[in-house]
Amino acid sequence: MSTLFDKALNKKIPTPLYYQLKEILLEYIMNTHDNLDVPIPTEQELSAHFKISRPTVRQAINELVVEGFLYRIKAKGTFVSRPKIQQEFLQVLDSFNNEIKKKGLTPSTRVLSMAAVKSDKSISDALHLTEGSTVIRLQRLRYANDDPIVIVDTFLPYTECRFLLERNLEQESLYEVIEAELSLKITRAIRNLEAVLAGDYESQLLNVPQGAPIQFIKSTTFLSNGKPIEYSLAKYRGDRNTFTFEMNR
Repeated sequence: MSTLFDKALNKKIPTPLYYQLKEILLEYIMNTHDNLDVPIPTEQELSAHFKISRPTVRQAINELVVEGFLYRIKAKGTFVSRPKIQQEFLQVLDSFNNEIKKKGLTPSTRVLSMAAVKSDKSISDALHLTEGSTVIRLQRLRYANDDPIVIVDTFLPYTECRFLLERNLEQESLYEVIEAELSLKITRAIRNLEAVLAGDYESQLLNVPQGAPIQFIKSTTFLSNGKPIEYSLAKYRGDRNTFTFEMNR
């Protein structure tokens, strides 16, 4: 198998040198560099081998970083990004575990906390409750193949869902438990997606740098009788997840 340093740039054609290097690096990323814990060669090494300036090398790498193929860790180097998980979360109403299993990955969950708390205005509005009502707050960190993928902060009406306080939601599916206990199906969701940056809390739990992009999704899910049963705030790692929208006209 040829290596990165078997390649050469063609300085006699009009294609910019940074773009030629970008294409060589992309082929190397996709086909050769299989240890994701080892950085790619440094700017200095690439500059010396290809006999081009450091700014030209940096431009090629910067574009691959922006496009999500590479990421940098200060004082450690530039690394190949793990493949993104194609999420149907915005199109299909299903549990996280089922979504991840469909991708051929192994899901797991860590419950960070679960307790009865008082609802603020946003929670009350979403769940059609009086402000200050008792709700269950469930905080979870969810994984795919041992990689932290999403932090989920979930609020549920205490009156209907107090049985959850006795359940092991690291081993059981939240949706399956609710549907079994209430004898009702979860049939509809309203979701809102925006981009935010990781703070210290998200950085530590999701293992991303502070300031890294995060996909922030607010969801309200409804039972078959029309009653809202769950309000959740989910923060997905931007480097590991991509979401698809499908529209018809």
